[in-house]
Amino acid sequence: MKNEITIKDFRELMAKGTYVEADTELFKSFHKFSQKALKITSELNNKYHTPEEVRELFAKLTQNDVPKSFGMFPPFYTDCGINIKVGENVFINSCCRFQDQGGIEIDDGTLIGHNTTIATLNHDFNPAKRQNLTPSSVKIGKNVWIGSDCTILSGVEIGDGSIIGAGSVVTKSIPKNSIAVGNPARVIKNIEV
Repeated sequence: MKNEITIKDFRELMAKGTYVEADTELFKSFHKFSQKALKITSELNNKYHTPEEVRELFAKLTQNDVPKSFGMFPPFYTDCGINIKVGENVFINSCCRFQDQGGIEIDDGTLIGHNTTIATLNHDFNPAKRQNLTPSSVKIGKNVWIGSDCTILSGVEIGDGSIIGAGSVVTKSIPKNSIAVGNPARVIKNIEV
């Protein structure tokens, strides 16, 4: 593996679910990318920005195209930033925290409530290897509504049109057009469309 991990390399390795051992170049790249994210989110969170400026800063943070229809109310926190993709008409409310190293994809029309946390990494279960990490992406479909104070864990996919009730902890994938609530979140109702 090259000494310098590029953004492209990083995204490809994370998409493959590459096991990340402590003190490797890949592990060190987490720190490098987090420092850039801290700088940009500090700018985003510590003074007023117009919606256009918020989009520009989010595009700089993610190193991806951000649609003009994207909206966000800062503050917003991430420890990476470069592995987030958002579609058209996505809105992220204030105080959300994205651990996006493993990849976060948010499709068109999705609304994410205050204080939502999305995590894409797991530590090794073996205490002697606890610093090592396994990435697994989170994919959120079209027109999903995630209520305030939710936690969505690595490897989860939320199907199109679903609702995740406030305060839920989503540990498993949710099928499309479902309402899921609780800790752990369970489907309580199907949405008729």
